[in-house]
Amino acid sequence: MGSVFGYPEFDEKGEKILTTYENDYKEMKMDIRVYRMKAGETRTFLRRGEECAVLLLSGKVTYRWEEQERTVSRKDVFTEGPWCLHVCKGSKIEVTAQEDSEILVQCTKNEKSFAARLYEPEDAPWKYSSVGKFGNVAKRRVNTIFDHEIAPDSNMVLGEVLNDRGNWSGYLPHRHPQPETYYFKFDRPEGFGASFVGDRVFKSVEGSFSAIPGGELHPQAVAPGFQMYTCWMIRHIDGNPWLQTDRCEDERYVWMHDAEF
Repeated sequence: MGSVFGYPEFDEKGEKILTTYENDYKEMKMDIRVYRMKAGETRTFLRRGEECAVLLLSGKVTYRWEEQERTVSRKDVFTEGPWCLHVCKGSKIEVTAQEDSEILVQCTKNEKSFAARLYEPEDAPWKYSSVGKFGNVAKRRVNTIFDHEIAPDSNMVLGEVLNDRGNWSGYLPHRHPQPETYYFKFDRPEGFGASFVGDRVFKSVEGSFSAIPGGELHPQAVAPGFQMYTCWMIRHIDGNPWLQTDRCEDERYVWMHDAEF
């Protein structure tokens, strides 16, 4: 198994590289990067043979694509929902920062054509999960921006999780055959959590990520006092797309569903 966790830094141009098709995280089969943009800065994304999703993490930007234009804003990932522009191969996206902003760009190889779509916060509402279960310490809000049901011609899944302070997510411990990448942010700079990938455990901090190979268990937790944001990104396997029903919980822990704590 290759590397499964990373602590990348932004370079002098404001780019942070997570996974690529060639680096230590190539098992993810995705190219994922985060950009810090200064007010007035424009970045252009045009991928031949790849679909591309540009998610606004914070700030105010103008998206331009296919002769369309939309200016959107997001205070931060903890208080407002997502804006995300998703396009197929060969489609150009221009992003201009109207104020200092941060975006995440998720790409993967895909020869299919599909209509571009700008997902709005109303399209991906937060839904609470596991309230009152497992001792009431696995409470988190989850949204799905797009998956196989929403975007059947896509080879990717994109969503977000907000852990309640001191709570677990990805719980019960579960696995699926498709690779998945988590990108972490915290509501305070000293915030931290724990990310489990199989039998390995890593400290999650602001801007870190985990690259979870298919078949590995991957629960995670955040320390008390801090809210943790996770951007979760799954790459479908050819002929075996990830579905919401694919979550396979470790049989050693399923007794907890009916247990009283």
